[in-house]
Amino acid sequence: MEVMLMRVNFYATLRPIVGQKTVELSLPKGTTAIQLVHQFVDDYPAMRKELLDENGNFLPHMKFFVNGREAVYLPDKFDTIIKPEDKV
Repeated sequence: MEVMLMRVNFYATLRPIVGQKTVELSLPKGTTAIQLVHQFVDDYPAMRKELLDENGNFLPHMKFFVNGREAVYLPDKFDTIIKPEDKV
């Protein structure tokens, strides 16, 4: 399985929880935006209540951007496949 290294930037209230501005995640190629979020909360469990509801869906008041566009406005929304060169 091919793996990609993703750099994920955090802002506002999430940055202090993570403890840094940017986190690197090792993800399988073909990972979707929501899979990236789930991998992240697996690595940083304190973020689960900040990002996901009880059903594992991304909370509507939080923002997730791919290349400057909010995921909810992308054609495939959170099913958008993240590419190594994407800015998340």
